[in-house]
Amino acid sequence: MAESDVDLESEKYEKHREAGEILAQVRAEAAERVEVGTSHLEVATWAEDRIRELGGEPAFPVNISVDEEAAHATPSIDDETTFGEEMINLDIGVHVDGWLADTAVTVDLSGNPELAEASEQALEAALDIVEPGVGTGEIGAEIEDVIDGYGYNPVVNLTGHGLGHWEQHTSPNIPNRAVSQGTTLEAGDVVAIEPFATDGGGKVSEGASEEIFSLEREGTVRNRQARDALEQITEEFRTLPFATRWLETDRPEMALRRLKRNDIVHSYPVLKEDDGFLVSQKEHTIIVTEDGCEVTTE
Repeated sequence: MAESDVDLESEKYEKHREAGEILAQVRAEAAERVEVGTSHLEVATWAEDRIRELGGEPAFPVNISVDEEAAHATPSIDDETTFGEEMINLDIGVHVDGWLADTAVTVDLSGNPELAEASEQALEAALDIVEPGVGTGEIGAEIEDVIDGYGYNPVVNLTGHGLGHWEQHTSPNIPNRAVSQGTTLEAGDVVAIEPFATDGGGKVSEGASEEIFSLEREGTVRNRQARDALEQITEEFRTLPFATRWLETDRPEMALRRLKRNDIVHSYPVLKEDDGFLVSQKEHTIIVTEDGCEVTTE
């Protein structure tokens, strides 16, 4: 797409910017609430409510990943977990009329500031080279280089991603390591770049816990709770991820089990490094401009 074809002042981009502005504020305020003894559920629900207060909607449940967890961890309905002396990643999303922003920050209560710094500096280095024509593999190489320089490993099976309309993950993927094949960024692309750094091996696998789901396809179910849940999902969340605790039906876990069994929703199991290791994360959403990029979540 030639630059002349992209109107970066169009309503779509304005809504991406509005989502990013709300999100930058909520990320900063939520991070301040993370301290030893505070509950995960309290921070997540506070952030989600704050997003609505500021005129947006959560694009997905607030992810609170602790220590070896990297993604897809969010509190359950009656979760009583509190923060300890741990490494905590907050990953938060906002949408305005389906146009998204996605951001993450590590709050380190574990005494490993260098690991948190590695992902932060990797993101800075990646943003420095973004412009039309740069390859996603080059961005990955930059991220890997910085994290390696700190003596850590990038998490290679998690990537940044494009952001679509009502779609949290679209092409292109932005790798966290050098790859020979990739996509070339173009002016007008909206992407989230999210380096993950770890003192582990650099690959995450699925854990047992599932609290986040999204709609896979339309369908019908006989069970009343499942039907109520499906109605709320299709009307309110559409194709965006949602948490079990967001459902207003009684017995939401059972409703989701039925919907999952019928392939109407799919789950996002928690992704984690091996036990005993730590993961840090830093993420911004950007719009690729004619001569670089605009960070919407700064």
